[in-house]
Amino acid sequence: MENSKHTDMDRDNQTTVTEFLLLGLSGQSEQEDILFGLFLGMYLVTIIGNFLIVLAISSDSHLHTPMYFFLANLSCVDICFSSVTTPKMLVNHILGSKSISYMECMIQIYFFITFTNMDGFFLSVMAYDRYVAVCCPLHYTMIMKPKLCMLLVVASWVITNLHTLLHTLLMAQLAYCFNNTVHHFFCDPYAILKLSCSSTFINDLMVFTVGGLVFLTPFTCIIISYAYILSNVLKLPSAHGIRKAFSTCGSHLTVVSLFYGAILGVYMRPSSSYSVQDTVATVIFTVVTPLVNPFIYSLRNHDMQRALRKLISVSRIRKL
Repeated sequence: MENSKHTDMDRDNQTTVTEFLLLGLSGQSEQEDILFGLFLGMYLVTIIGNFLIVLAISSDSHLHTPMYFFLANLSCVDICFSSVTTPKMLVNHILGSKSISYMECMIQIYFFITFTNMDGFFLSVMAYDRYVAVCCPLHYTMIMKPKLCMLLVVASWVITNLHTLLHTLLMAQLAYCFNNTVHHFFCDPYAILKLSCSSTFINDLMVFTVGGLVFLTPFTCIIISYAYILSNVLKLPSAHGIRKAFSTCGSHLTVVSLFYGAILGVYMRPSSSYSVQDTVATVIFTVVTPLVNPFIYSLRNHDMQRALRKLISVSRIRKL
């Protein structure tokens, strides 16, 4: 009888959460106004920059190669990635609201995990492409065939969606009680897990096992690819050859360092240790990385610069 009474009391003390409150990055209205302008500017630059890369690659036949095919896919993912979190924050600021419904939150988590993993998979595929280009240049066209490129892209989408579905369904099984305040500008999975009043042991276990496997597999591929690239580059007799090899891989390494550095600092530990300070690292790979990708890949790439100039000149001629 006592056990049943305790169970009834526990149920009475719980309530079904229908929405979460996103407090944003700052609790002060003056700072929120500044952050709104900053995030709006970064979001617009992200969309325009990545969209220009996709247009430039699709319109220039010289860029119809595996490297630029993967870059165009990465740009599409970055457009979607930044659109998962930032627009909701901007709309909430305009409406003077901080709420997000439970269903919207779960959907946001699903696409957040999907596009985060897609970024990692495409970065690893691009690292493999650079490995083949530097270490096996004579066999590059034979290895990187269109069928293999499509297979790598499709496999990345399938794996990431299956992985995301597992985590989202597990999160949907959790109970959320009175506390529905999220110290973030979007529904970060770890921030939501901390709000649960039921055990998150299975969720944390899946993060470290399945999530760790999905996260570390592309990261390991990147490390191995660049280890082989470095060993081959150091064997080159001329300084010009070394500079050319590093210029080919330098931009990609910059993006990899930004992306994985931030993720390792936030998600490779238990959800209970998640703190407000981790939101800064989260901003780096959710907002900053998609923003800087177009600049990193175009400023040091003469082919991309030529394609972008050609695209802009064509658009000007059409206007005339």
